[in-house]
Amino acid sequence: MPINPLANLTPNQLIIIIIISIWSLIWKGFALWKSAHNQHRTIFIVLLILNTAGLAEIAYLIYLHYKTKKNNVTLPAEQV
Repeated sequence: MPINPLANLTPNQLIIIIIISIWSLIWKGFALWKSAHNQHRTIFIVLLILNTAGLAEIAYLIYLHYKTKKNNVTLPAEQV
């Protein structure tokens, strides 16, 4: 007889699991899209395999944001 791991959960626990799953799916999708767009293959594979409830994905997106912000500094017209 198969054991259902969700059978012993309270409704509140089930709601928390659903919320965390949706949260993780949103962040994972966005991070995977960004890593594919930027051709970061290793990051893509790591994010695809690991399930960290969105923490690794958020860390990657923050790193990517600061890296692109640092590299896209515009100079005033006098300094060009």
